[in-house]
Amino acid sequence: MRIYIVIPAYNEAEFISQTLQSLVDQTFLPAKIVVVNDSSTDETASIASSFAEKYEFISLVHTTSKSATHAPGSKVIHAFNKGLSCLDQNFDLICKFDADLIFPPNYLETIMGHFKEESRIGIAGGFCTIKKDQQWETESLTGKDHIRGALKAYRKECFIQIGKLKPHMGWDTVDELLAQYHGWQIKTDANLLVKHLKPTGASYTVSSGFKQGEAFYRLRYGFIITTIASGKLAFLKKEPKLFKDYITGYFKAKKEKQPFLVSEEEGRFIRKLRRKKMLAKLF
Repeated sequence: MRIYIVIPAYNEAEFISQTLQSLVDQTFLPAKIVVVNDSSTDETASIASSFAEKYEFISLVHTTSKSATHAPGSKVIHAFNKGLSCLDQNFDLICKFDADLIFPPNYLETIMGHFKEESRIGIAGGFCTIKKDQQWETESLTGKDHIRGALKAYRKECFIQIGKLKPHMGWDTVDELLAQYHGWQIKTDANLLVKHLKPTGASYTVSSGFKQGEAFYRLRYGFIITTIASGKLAFLKKEPKLFKDYITGYFKAKKEKQPFLVSEEEGRFIRKLRRKKMLAKLF
């Protein structure tokens, strides 16, 4: 399988060399890696350039997003799409990786093995871990039924069928929901532990909470599922006040009649799927 990787990077000079080194040390090498320098003001570009000079399968491109801040969703996917546009279509798996990760040496080989073993797997990934008190432990947002947006790997056919990645908050939820709508499976591997060097959301703005609530609305969750999802997410992030922000964002989007990210039919499927999973956890 030919694996292509796109790495959006904004001011990641502190981490990106470790990410790239862990990828060039893989037991199965990717065919191509594109680092997208998104208006960085530190040494991100020069570090990525040094790897590109040494390894022919690594390249560096530059882009300038409309937002100067690290906004969740739109900025990172706009950068990802820039990298994607620089690639040909001769791949089997396309990966969107963050620039602050350290992958175990067997990561790509193991992920590829999952896709080969089961033809209906559309998206796959390992588990993110963060360092606490000198120990690496599973990041709170990581779970067996959801792959973190930091390390997504997509089968080409699935990637195309879901309409690729949407440049909006919630992109890393809608991709999995649409994949399941089209009959694809989501594969998480709890044995593939990836070191996440920068905690999720560390650089997000206060408005991110409202945007998450807007995403719940645009995914056609409805109020009840939004309330449950908001409570769960606030609990996992250990920030109870976020619950109010999520609900406020939901009603803001509803009042403004913001456009949905999925069709009515897809929305019905999503609500049914969410209810089924919620009931399964209760019983």
